[in-house]
Amino acid sequence: MPESLEDLVELLDLEMIDVDLFRGRQPQTSMQRVFGGQVLGQALVAASRSVDPERVVHSLHGYFLRGGDTSVPIVYRAEATRDGGSFSSRRVVASQNGKPIFYMSASFQRPEPGLDHQDPMPDDVVPPEEAPRLATVLEAQSGRPAADWDREWASLDVRLAGVTGRQFWIRAAGKLSDEPALHACVLAYASDLTLLGASLLPHGIVIGDRRIQPASLDHALWFHRPFRADEWLLYDQSSPSASGARGFATGRLYTESGSLIASVAQEGLIRPVGLDADLLP
Repeated sequence: MPESLEDLVELLDLEMIDVDLFRGRQPQTSMQRVFGGQVLGQALVAASRSVDPERVVHSLHGYFLRGGDTSVPIVYRAEATRDGGSFSSRRVVASQNGKPIFYMSASFQRPEPGLDHQDPMPDDVVPPEEAPRLATVLEAQSGRPAADWDREWASLDVRLAGVTGRQFWIRAAGKLSDEPALHACVLAYASDLTLLGASLLPHGIVIGDRRIQPASLDHALWFHRPFRADEWLLYDQSSPSASGARGFATGRLYTESGSLIASVAQEGLIRPVGLDADLLP
């Protein structure tokens, strides 16, 4: 994982190989496979660079096909599927060693006015200045030192916003440029960090538990309103269902002032490995 926000920004700065063809570098990491948020963020960079900068991303839908190899660069090909009067659609294929590891469709829109409403922000959360760092909480739950968690998440500041473990404050650990596309890509990266864990909470299990084999299977993200990824965002999460070794979770992201800026949905693998039989349905 990136060791600083600067490393994350570099990670998202893809090398252009040819028209709409890009190469993504890999960070130093102890993880056995590429973090799903990295592939999401880099794929969105590839899609964004093939679209008129005046059009901003409003949704993406991705499928993780294979675990990525952390020692091999990832190649991203962006395909222009449609450019209309208001919307542009792109399809991105991420590959390693000649095989696809991830597919993503993304849609971009020219900003325009319209009807506006939203669900209210939860009001029973701890302010970010008073919230404990997630690394400290996970150290107590998993036994893995907080320094290990901090090292993996150094590019982000993540704090526990509620006692249920369903709500987090999250922001980039530093200042970003004013480029809206960069903020969208950083949010895509961050949106995959804690969401799958929501499907384990009803079973009293945390995401780092070695008795569970976790992996992202698909991921959808909708951008509703302008935001900055380097300012506090409340990530409110829930898990309506888990079955068949898969967990389904949804999330909503709010600014501190209460603006709903994005919604997320994900299904992931949560395969039991050595769990006691009486913990299973």
